[in-house]
Amino acid sequence: MQTNTPTISEALRWARDRLEQAELAFADPATDSKVLLCHCLQCAPAYLHTWPDRRLELSQWQAFENLVVQRGQGIPVAHLTCERGFWNLSLKVSPKTLIPRSDTEVLVEKALSLFENVPMDVLDLGTGTGAIALALASERSNWRVTATDYDEDIVALARENAQHNGIDHVTLLKSHWFEALADRRFSLIVSNPPYVEQDSASLKEGDVRFEPLSALVAPEQGMADLLHIISHAGKYLLDSGYLVLEHGFEQAEKVQRALNDHGFTDVGSVKDYAGLDRVSFGKWLKKM
Repeated sequence: MQTNTPTISEALRWARDRLEQAELAFADPATDSKVLLCHCLQCAPAYLHTWPDRRLELSQWQAFENLVVQRGQGIPVAHLTCERGFWNLSLKVSPKTLIPRSDTEVLVEKALSLFENVPMDVLDLGTGTGAIALALASERSNWRVTATDYDEDIVALARENAQHNGIDHVTLLKSHWFEALADRRFSLIVSNPPYVEQDSASLKEGDVRFEPLSALVAPEQGMADLLHIISHAGKYLLDSGYLVLEHGFEQAEKVQRALNDHGFTDVGSVKDYAGLDRVSFGKWLKKM
């Protein structure tokens, strides 16, 4: 007997209407609907446009309904699909980690622009899903990338993402910032550390509500971890090495000042895709 399930186009229309009624802040009902349906059908987005009149199987429709209802309750799409695209990668995510965001690709772009394609050692602090480390490694096969995080489960997730994306020249370590690195030196250190103020209203908005505070919030108006990294990075950088940091859009001046105060030169910032200061950097010159 033919199951009375919707077509792809009908399912997308239903989901979009349902999510628009939910009025989720920072959500995109049309995009969210397509991502969730692609997940249920295990297909590429182009398939939805190619076969709009194809009827869903009952199990697919039930799974899609369930995901749309959960999305309407605010649960992030990445948590529902357990994955998120970043750079040229497909990354598995976890409630223990930040959901990779496109603005962080600005950090990757800046880091790649600082060096020629030559062998060198790179460090990613607080790697989470491994997004930054794996993006850099995917573009530079001769960079030896080390990535750290404080939680073994998070390190295991990043290691799984490296394997899933076929990247084998990233070393993942359990370490709270620099603790496990002894006297190692790097040409490039990158990090997207916690930088949100503890009383920020943004913590009650959108997907952020479902992300771990430990990956978001830092004391001292969000500056504590940024300042810790800046103050210690010189001991782990080679001469003419760079430190590149993501931060809040209102923190660029403070981060630049800290970099200058701790002996970095050629200090500057770059804007994210919304035109907001999001990444700052400095060059380390060995003191004579």
